[in-house]
Amino acid sequence: MKGTRSFSGKLMTAAFAALSVFAFSSCKGDLGEMDDTGTTYTISGNAAGSQMVPAVTGTGSGTITGTYNTGTNQLSYTSTWTGLTGGPTKAGFYMGASGQSGTMVGSAWTLGTNTTAAGTYTGNMILTDAQEADLLAGRWYYTLGTATNANGEVRGQIMAKR
Repeated sequence: MKGTRSFSGKLMTAAFAALSVFAFSSCKGDLGEMDDTGTTYTISGNAAGSQMVPAVTGTGSGTITGTYNTGTNQLSYTSTWTGLTGGPTKAGFYMGASGQSGTMVGSAWTLGTNTTAAGTYTGNMILTDAQEADLLAGRWYYTLGTATNANGEVRGQIMAKR
């Protein structure tokens, strides 16, 4: 009969359609794309003058806490400090092993008016792939410098944990 398809023809068409949907829905994984949620790490570190290179004597201390997401490459952090010789005039992240001087990562924190001997600073930073690798390997630290100790009064190595 003209205009009608056989049952086997309809079955073949349905099978082709089903396979096409399956093939296209699995393409994302085949291309090696990563989903945007990524893995979230918790970061932390305790700062003291004894960790500076060379060591600084004093009563200053600090902490840093936060998260890093591998899907968005965003580092979110809060640093607190107390007992410094004055308000921080310089602060930032550095790449370097414990006990060694390092190089600044990104730019210094913009502390604004939050420059007292005890205080808190919160910030965000988008990391490159190389910065991510160094952070997750424990090769980052942070420092807080003051007018008395311009190169850094306290330093803390940063650890990242899943």
